[in-house]
Amino acid sequence: MDLNSASTIVLQVLTQATSQDTAVLKPAEEQLKQWETQPGFYSVLLNIFTNHTLDVNVRWLAVLYFKNGIDRYWRRVAPHALSEEEKTTLRAGLIANFNEPVNQIATQISVLIAKVARVDCPRQWPELIPTLLESVKVQDDLRQHRALLTFYHVTKTLASKRLAADRKLFYDLASGIYSFACSLWNHHTDTFLQQACRGDEAAATNSLERTLLSLKVLRKLTVHGFVEPHRSAEVMGFLHAVFERLKQFLECSRSIRAENVCRDRLEKTIILFTKVLLDFLDQHPFSFTSLIQRSLEFAVSYVFTEAGEGVVFERFIVQCMNLIKMIVKNYAYKPSKYIEDSSPETLEAHKIKTAFFTYPTLMEICRRLVTHYFLLTEEELTMWEEDPEGFTVEETGGDSWKYSLRPCTEVLFIDIFHEYNQTLTPVLLEMVHSLQGTTNMEDTSAILIKDAVYNAVGLAAYELFDSVDFDQWFKNQLLAELQVSHNRYKPIRRRVIWLIGQWISVKFKSDLRPMLYEAIRNLLQDQDLVVRIETATTLKLTVDDFEFRTDQFLPYLESMFTLLFQLLQEVTECDTKMHVLHVLSCVNERVNVQIRPYVGCLVQYLPLLWKQSEEHNMLRCAILTTLIHLVQGLGADSKNLYPFLLPVIQLSTDVSQPPHVYLLEDGLELWLVTLENSPCLTPELLRIFQNMSALLELSSENLKNCFKIINAYIFLSSTEFLQMYAVDLCRSFCELLKDITTEGQVQALKVVENVLKVNPVLGPQMFQPLLPSVFKGIIDGERYPMLMSTYLGVMGRVLLQNTSFFSLLLNQMACELGQELDQILGSMIEMWVDRMDNITQPERRKLSALALLSLLPSLNGVIQDKFCGIIHVTLEGLYDVMTEDPETGTYKDCMLMSHFEEPKVTEDEEPPTEQDKRKKMLALKDPVHTVSLQQFVYEKLKAQQELLGEQGFHALMETVDTEVVAQLQEFLQGF
Repeated sequence: MDLNSASTIVLQVLTQATSQDTAVLKPAEEQLKQWETQPGFYSVLLNIFTNHTLDVNVRWLAVLYFKNGIDRYWRRVAPHALSEEEKTTLRAGLIANFNEPVNQIATQISVLIAKVARVDCPRQWPELIPTLLESVKVQDDLRQHRALLTFYHVTKTLASKRLAADRKLFYDLASGIYSFACSLWNHHTDTFLQQACRGDEAAATNSLERTLLSLKVLRKLTVHGFVEPHRSAEVMGFLHAVFERLKQFLECSRSIRAENVCRDRLEKTIILFTKVLLDFLDQHPFSFTSLIQRSLEFAVSYVFTEAGEGVVFERFIVQCMNLIKMIVKNYAYKPSKYIEDSSPETLEAHKIKTAFFTYPTLMEICRRLVTHYFLLTEEELTMWEEDPEGFTVEETGGDSWKYSLRPCTEVLFIDIFHEYNQTLTPVLLEMVHSLQGTTNMEDTSAILIKDAVYNAVGLAAYELFDSVDFDQWFKNQLLAELQVSHNRYKPIRRRVIWLIGQWISVKFKSDLRPMLYEAIRNLLQDQDLVVRIETATTLKLTVDDFEFRTDQFLPYLESMFTLLFQLLQEVTECDTKMHVLHVLSCVNERVNVQIRPYVGCLVQYLPLLWKQSEEHNMLRCAILTTLIHLVQGLGADSKNLYPFLLPVIQLSTDVSQPPHVYLLEDGLELWLVTLENSPCLTPELLRIFQNMSALLELSSENLKNCFKIINAYIFLSSTEFLQMYAVDLCRSFCELLKDITTEGQVQALKVVENVLKVNPVLGPQMFQPLLPSVFKGIIDGERYPMLMSTYLGVMGRVLLQNTSFFSLLLNQMACELGQELDQILGSMIEMWVDRMDNITQPERRKLSALALLSLLPSLNGVIQDKFCGIIHVTLEGLYDVMTEDPETGTYKDCMLMSHFEEPKVTEDEEPPTEQDKRKKMLALKDPVHTVSLQQFVYEKLKAQQELLGEQGFHALMETVDTEVVAQLQEFLQGF
């Protein structure tokens, strides 16, 4: 590409590519795509985006195309890689001038320089770092800033490389430039502080930007640039200086107004200081040992004493708490159970921690956390009143929750309480004892303190197991507090029911549950929405607990279900509806069929909710989960839901519909339970299977459920289902078996095995294209035991239940492999006998014995040659299935089933599904469960004897080991 002539054309096409008109935009994008691999194209782009007179949008697009080209074509081994000559020119051009006036473009240029550096620095681009170091010294503000920005992105990129050789290069780079980086940072920091003191806001803002960038560089060098950073005086000097600088910046923040632009940058810089410490602690815990004392003193003084008042801001408090938490929890600082097994570094760090966390310090931290940081704020109380659902989402973990102060304080409390529970338990218990009885309604402060203390007791539930008699506390104090209905007391009602939820799985007598259910039922009628939502959460925890007893809950089921349904209708937020739906689902799941009389209202409401939630896929996932439990609870009666249920399954499992990305997994689960509980196959249920072909093509992690669904159709109505879908299914399986794992092949062939079991006449014909590969797998001696076992299960069904088809298959294999029929048959029997140990399921082992015995009686020489092996398999099968009657001393086949018995289900067991019943009925037709192996052996041997005559049969039996014959005769006594 000639630069002069090409520049005009490329500029024109880039201009068209910024158009809003798709008719202009699309051809331009296609043209640019074609040019991507043209020599000289990136040189033209460089000329365009460095030309400050051109349109900003065009230059921006040129930078993006250049950046994308680096990813695709910069490496030497890449297809259509750039030539070394062009790359040399481009590298020189990229760092020729750090004078980009547009911030966004300057950032993109810095990023793309870093991308090139990742591949080429330092070997192919040794001049990059020296050029950057020189450029950050210049007096021109713009050039200095852009060079510093690039310096940061290059350092960040090189620090992220993980190969040993790359790490070594970065260590060399870090040691070479660390002094310079420190002096640069100190210079800009001092300049900023002086300008801030003078009140020169504009100059201070510029200096602060450079301070921030140079600190970002130092963070990467400090954390990733040294193997043993504690051995570097410069590194440790910088880290100790961080504390002094932090104090200076925090003091400086007093004088800068909150709305000032500089204030935002200042807070970012303060947070970056804390990130340096946190990252260093995370990567180099032992190098951090000398900083433990100072870090704890610093963080605790600012967060838990008056020193921080008027200076600290929320995110800084979070970072300080994270620093304390990381030191407290750090495994590197925890001695082994046996002190002599601990390293000197660990013991030293532990000693420093122990010396710092004295009783007064721990007590003050604990008290301040609870009585200061745990208190509901004015802002939170206002939100409770004005937006109760929003308040609930925030409290239970909304998107902004994880970035806020409250969860951080709670996690710190839990970690410190766990680490120092012997010291802190008496402190917390004393706080609890001081709050006995009902609190004065007029004393808002006292109510909030009690709320905070109860919060602490809930968070520390596992630690307080031996110190709190929760059952007595529940009966004597908490239950009474739940019954105080005054509006001002609602924070306590909400907190107490939450507290019970925290303790339910820790320590709560089963006998007290009816009292709790009574309280929950009353609270689900509370005038406050937040209290009701919290109560629903505790109900879920209660029914989810392993000590849950249905009989205790049933008297409250109808009223609770009705109240939960009313709550579901009342709430409007998507997250809250999902939450209440999960509670309903959980109740439904635990009581199972007992839910049937009460679900009518929910069944009528869900279609409306489904329609309203068209834009909320996560809510639709919650509806799917609810439907799964509803279908399981309703059993065969779920057929009444089909007008709503089947379109939902259809949409959720249709991969051509965008929502399937969110709904597919739950949709497949719903499809499966619907089939399992269906009393019969309806045309609509059959039609949904059209979605399956595309699902099988995906070969995703949902394949196992797909196979279960196919099995469910087979058990439900094999003839009707197979007549419509067998051809497509067989084609899908043939494709699938080429690509999926061995475990996947096993699952797929189990489907085929079920088809042959349910429909032994039509099944082999419908899946005929699959069977040769199964046959070949057997005679080739498949090495994977589970797959071989499945091959033998499939072939056993064909051989035992469709002899004529087996003969056709044998002929087909003889033609395909160019061998005699007898040779093929002999190979199969030999391998079957040899791999009998691969079969672990008793049903399949009996099937193998029945199938091989079905070859008798026979005059075929090969079968007679393999007679000994057949008898061996038969004897193994007899040992598997025969049980001795101790009274008569006779043997009986334990797999025989003569009639269908409705199983007796205990309260804790799920009742059988319609599919379970179908499987039982199918077993009554299955030779494995209807044919006595003992009698079958006798009849086949008798028939062989009659065919060969006494002498011939005797000669045949002599090929079998005498001990095997003796054991066989023992099983056949009485015949």
